[in-house]
Amino acid sequence: MNHIHSKYLILGAGPAGLQLGYCLSRNGRDYLILDRAEAGAFYSRFPRHRTLISSNKTRTGYTDPEINLRFDWNSLLTDDHGLLFGSYTRRYFAPADTMVRYLRDFATHYALRVQGNTEICQVTRERSGFRLQDTQGNTYSCEVLVAATGNSRPYLPHIEGIELADTYVDVSVKPEDFDNQRVLIIGKGNSAFETAENLVETAAIIHVASPSPLKLAWQTHYPGHLRAVNNNFLDTYQLKTQNAVLDATIQRIRRTEDGKLGVHFQYTHADGEQEELVYDRVIVCTGFRFDADIFDADCRPALVINDRFPEQTSSWESVNVPNLFFAGAPTQMRDFKRTNSAFIHGFRYNSRALAWLLQNRYERTPLPSTAVPVTTEGLLGAMLETFNRSSALWQQFGFMGSALVLGSKRQEPATHYAELPVDFIHESGLAGAAPYFVATLEFGKAKAMDPFHHPRHPTTQQAHESLFLHPVVRAFSGGQEVGEHHLLENLFGEWKDEKLHIAPLRAFIHAQLQAMGHGSVAA
Repeated sequence: MNHIHSKYLILGAGPAGLQLGYCLSRNGRDYLILDRAEAGAFYSRFPRHRTLISSNKTRTGYTDPEINLRFDWNSLLTDDHGLLFGSYTRRYFAPADTMVRYLRDFATHYALRVQGNTEICQVTRERSGFRLQDTQGNTYSCEVLVAATGNSRPYLPHIEGIELADTYVDVSVKPEDFDNQRVLIIGKGNSAFETAENLVETAAIIHVASPSPLKLAWQTHYPGHLRAVNNNFLDTYQLKTQNAVLDATIQRIRRTEDGKLGVHFQYTHADGEQEELVYDRVIVCTGFRFDADIFDADCRPALVINDRFPEQTSSWESVNVPNLFFAGAPTQMRDFKRTNSAFIHGFRYNSRALAWLLQNRYERTPLPSTAVPVTTEGLLGAMLETFNRSSALWQQFGFMGSALVLGSKRQEPATHYAELPVDFIHESGLAGAAPYFVATLEFGKAKAMDPFHHPRHPTTQQAHESLFLHPVVRAFSGGQEVGEHHLLENLFGEWKDEKLHIAPLRAFIHAQLQAMGHGSVAA
């Protein structure tokens, strides 16, 4: 049997593991990626109906590759932009097999250290780090372990009789297997409606049910809520073609005397009404969860959110297992259903930032930064450059930001830390005792939650009421927020207008610098 040691071990050769491996490899770090199959294997099975719902927009009108990443949800981040998903297909919703090919080509093209066909069955803690064993008896050790295995197990709600149901993972995808059947689908996410859409032409009745009302991605800005590409089923409900969307708690599932499935409902909005409906099939489409089974008790990460995700600090480290970090879909624990950490176009930035944080902590490498003059025009230019180009702030809206930390002495330049988690900026002591600014891009909130019917007030005085994605700058001094400024929303995501965007931001920065004691150099 063999033993391999690497300083950094990454479990999982999906997009998050490959992104992290790429970032570590660019700096010559000692890392190894292990996968039970090979790079991109998840996409060989999912989504079950083989079409991605991540945007593949190859024509944007821009030539700047950084701006193009605002609309490209599939490509991994590289220094040279040399391998983009859009070069494989122009289809807006691409075939899942294309993602498999892209990820495997990515690993090969950048010569990443990936060892496939290695299934880890046990993780134990050692004094110097972690020890892992695979199913063939080989062992591995590391100082830092990163679990980039995704959420690999189906999440099953606690319902009596749930074992009588099929799951999204294993149910047939052949519509003819449901000919003239009554089908209940549990869940209201994209996997549920993707499944329902597949059965519309063959099933007799399809009900989609969960306790909470349906949420639409174009209302919430969260791509995990129902996407328009999967919502044709809603027409079949509201136009009364036998199908329905139910808000109800499912209390139990039982086998009836004639071999069908009796499902007991308690309706959410019907004065406590309860009833049992009978179906031929029940399919559970309630998402996935993190698999912690391989971890011994002394290094098993604490789980949260119905035990679906490992609990993490603002640097994606386990709260109870030091030196155990997470990458990929599990990092959504930090921004659950608020932004994009569950998806490639979000967690690719998390993985890049994680590489910076790991090297800062374990290699004593400074976090990437640039020096900016502590003047109104100096800070203004840095902020406008960020707002008009950054794809990380665009995709990880409100979750990831850029910090401008003023020098301890008035003549010292500010340090600009780009594209870090906002919580990390505040919690890590990155600024020390110095005043600092945090720049983000954020959506506003519609009171009626209808972005298609919302009054707009296109004046700089009411920029804080902007509903669309727009820049927000917050000033901090003495550890407390002392100022907040919103830039007026712009249809094209460009904040370059002198009157509407630049002059109000200039005035805000100038006033804050004066209040922070930097007024004499704030010209």
